[in-house]
Amino acid sequence: MSKTLIRGAKVLGGDPQDVLIDGAVVEAVGRNLPAEGAEVVEADGKVLLPGLVDLHTHLREPGREDSETVLTGTRAAASGGYTNVFAMANTFPVADTAGVVEQVWRLGQESGYCDVQPIGAVTVGLEGAKLAELGAMHESAAGVTVFSDDGKCVHDAVIMRRALEYVKAFDGVVAQHAQEPRLTEGAQMNEGVVSAELGLGGWPAVAEESVIARDVLLAEHVGSRVHICHLSTAGSVEIVRWAKSRGIDVTAEVTPHHLLLTDELVRSYNPVYKVNPPLRTERDVMALREALADGTIDIVATDHAPHPHEDKDCEWAAAAMGMVGLETALSVVQETMVDTGLLDWAGVADRMSFKPAQIGQATGHGRPISAGEPANLTLVESAYRGQVDPAGFASRSRNTPYEGRELPGRVTHTWLRGKATLVDGKLT
Repeated sequence: MSKTLIRGAKVLGGDPQDVLIDGAVVEAVGRNLPAEGAEVVEADGKVLLPGLVDLHTHLREPGREDSETVLTGTRAAASGGYTNVFAMANTFPVADTAGVVEQVWRLGQESGYCDVQPIGAVTVGLEGAKLAELGAMHESAAGVTVFSDDGKCVHDAVIMRRALEYVKAFDGVVAQHAQEPRLTEGAQMNEGVVSAELGLGGWPAVAEESVIARDVLLAEHVGSRVHICHLSTAGSVEIVRWAKSRGIDVTAEVTPHHLLLTDELVRSYNPVYKVNPPLRTERDVMALREALADGTIDIVATDHAPHPHEDKDCEWAAAAMGMVGLETALSVVQETMVDTGLLDWAGVADRMSFKPAQIGQATGHGRPISAGEPANLTLVESAYRGQVDPAGFASRSRNTPYEGRELPGRVTHTWLRGKATLVDGKLT
């Protein structure tokens, strides 16, 4: 059936309305829309959002299909309400050529659950020594616009400057993993009281903040765009706020886990809490929430980082860094931002759909819910509250820090260009 009527949905959290989908587009939004010839979805006051866009996802394919594949990762994305994800370049081989990014893009096309936009590496092999084929990746079928060595920092200022100059020609953006490597050698967790008490190597906030400060100045000098990945400290917030006040073209993201979790959890020595950048202090968490609310931090990005069981079920020092996040992101944002009154649902749509789509130039995504727009939509049962059970995840990996934790909200339906990819919480 080509028509779907979503009846009684709170569009962006507003008053209940009907939304009629015809084929791949929204045909009408209003009250008491006719249901003739349409499949009816009773929204019962659920919140209708534009399909979510994640600017920071690790899909692992090619090379680490034991952790995730493009298919399983996009199924996880659809389960979490996402219709578009940007796939990071730290695969095996690295996505530093037109051939590899086209492979990832085509795998996303074949999956059918979510659009996949590959992110190209900034440097060859993520080694930080030589610029990758930025122009060729942009001109490929994948049309790459975002470049990042995520997992590693582009630590050489000359290389970073050259990358910013290169992408400026086609309005691309360099997404920086801000981590000065010499300051984090042997680091295991946030440097502070807890690391001192536990005897674990400390990861100082200045390792992040010093790189951000350098890069916003480089972006100002070049007149180019820079994006800060997984910003995690109060000091980083202040640097980005200062840069924006100067008119520097900088955007920044925060992960759901940095909005909720703190370094106190590391006292358990449970490697599920080991992540890069590390969980910070309560003061940092509060600063990140306020910055997301006031727009200093532009978007929420999951940094979905799947790992196989054996890479996490081991001693802390040997464990891989990272957490899965696609299927819990919206619930964590509701818990930390909506239910606390810091953001309304329109604000969530802005931070998790409109702005990430704008930063990454995701055509057809992050659009208003109005007649004539692509029907990329997410229906959320915001009144729901339940425990997180990773056994039900669509992701191939289970390394979530929220297992057993009660969180609000659940995605019940996702539509990608009018096609239902999730119905009543089940993938189609």
